[in-house]
Amino acid sequence: MATASNRTPPSNNSVPDHEVAVIGAGPGGIAAGVKLKQAGVTDFVIIERADEVGGSWHENHYPGLEVDIPSLAYQYSFARNPKWSRLFAPGAEVKQYHMDVARRFGLYPHLRFGTTVVSEEWDEGGHRWNLHLAGGGVITARFVISAVGAFISPREDPGIPGLADYAGKVQRPSDWDHDYDLTGKRVAVIGTGASSVQITPSIAGQVQSLSVFQRTPVWCVPKPNPRIPRSVQVMLSVPGVQAAVHGGVLVVVDALLRAMSNAPMAVVRPTMRTVDSAAILGYRGLLRMMVRDKRTRDGLTPDYGPIAKRPTANTGYLLTFNRDNVELVTTPIERFTEQGIRTTDGEEREFDMVVLATGYHVFSDPETYTPGMVIGRNGLDLGEFYTAHGLQAYQSVALPSLPNRWTLVGPYSWSGSGWHAFVEMTADHAVRAISEARRRGATFAAVRREAHDAYHRAIYSHGAAMRFYLAELNAHVPTYYRNSQGDSTYIRPTGFFAARRGHRRFPFTDYEFDVLPPVPAEAAVKTNGAKAKPRRNRAAGVTA
Repeated sequence: MATASNRTPPSNNSVPDHEVAVIGAGPGGIAAGVKLKQAGVTDFVIIERADEVGGSWHENHYPGLEVDIPSLAYQYSFARNPKWSRLFAPGAEVKQYHMDVARRFGLYPHLRFGTTVVSEEWDEGGHRWNLHLAGGGVITARFVISAVGAFISPREDPGIPGLADYAGKVQRPSDWDHDYDLTGKRVAVIGTGASSVQITPSIAGQVQSLSVFQRTPVWCVPKPNPRIPRSVQVMLSVPGVQAAVHGGVLVVVDALLRAMSNAPMAVVRPTMRTVDSAAILGYRGLLRMMVRDKRTRDGLTPDYGPIAKRPTANTGYLLTFNRDNVELVTTPIERFTEQGIRTTDGEEREFDMVVLATGYHVFSDPETYTPGMVIGRNGLDLGEFYTAHGLQAYQSVALPSLPNRWTLVGPYSWSGSGWHAFVEMTADHAVRAISEARRRGATFAAVRREAHDAYHRAIYSHGAAMRFYLAELNAHVPTYYRNSQGDSTYIRPTGFFAARRGHRRFPFTDYEFDVLPPVPAEAAVKTNGAKAKPRRNRAAGVTA
């Protein structure tokens, strides 16, 4: 972590280790690497903490893992795969796809595995970024693309006392031990999010007993997952077919997002209330068809709208609660004990294994950006800035006081598409800005403050309906779509196509370009200045 005592002194050395450093080799990092190569940039490094590409698809390999949107929507536009085995591809296949794309586009020579960036520090005197590594060492780069994904890291602490006292086996979705034999074991699954919905039906038939501890019921609809016939694979290999199918879906999603963000609030409020009530009523009917026990059905029934939390899809999840060896526990957990879990009603259950499916630190939470993680111009600390002023960034990727740096998964970034479509367009933004800087011979590129503030005012205004839905209508439900500040910074409310236009056609006049002056080191030190004190106005956009 770059602190006042160990920050790298500013330098007038204009030759960094690399022209571009990409942080992360998940879907975003691969997209950035391919886009850089297509733009003719060859001096770049992709820094990855793990030992292989794929991001969460490499780190996660738990039972039942599969993509939760159709495979056709979960791929790059420049590497469409006509040979997906199933409508919703299994995790191992998705991981292999990312490895194949990285290999096909020649990214492996640029990869540096087993390397963790712990802090990023802007060097004003050198117009470059100093990337401090775990265990010591620094990588310098003229430009930085942060391709860290939406789910930054698993929550190691489930927020339940006594975990260290528990003597049994602890499993996590991000670190599953496949050598542990589940046969005949008494198992608890804590959490009912996307991972739990896949793990629960996958292991229920192997274990002696399975207790699912639920804080909040999850929306889970059936998900038929047929094999894709060879004839369909042949059809999907015809140029343009996959793009047309995916494009049609995007048109529908885009229309819904734009309708919600553009409608007057006098229409939005009653409409959302009516839709949520109707959806909950319909879901009760689905539960009556799929779950036999009324008490269990009642426990599985959400009291919030279907998109207030991440909805899930798995045919086996609800049906699993019909098994004699499976129970739903809705009584809050008091603590772990040496032998298992005690709930607040005093009952203690003994378990051989506990699965902690308790979520991740996500990009839309200000707490994710710890002080010292990113230090920009004039000593601006990104963590402190986001805590004080809320998450914001021009087109979701850039801040004025973080020159030469773009974030692929930033505030108000997800636009309702598959993951790859959205990180492709944010990568397009970063590479377009870098390419223009190279064309001008510039060593400095930063979004102008007035452009950033105008963009944030507009996006904040468009987000009024989403804030009502998440922070008022469904304020009672915990969700990472609404962060600790009450903002819905996960979703870009203007829709997919407006976002794509914004990233691919932003005016270069929105950026300031400059060339590193040939100044002595003493003068460069003076340019580091005192920490900026921006205006405190979240809705209007704050000079960062």
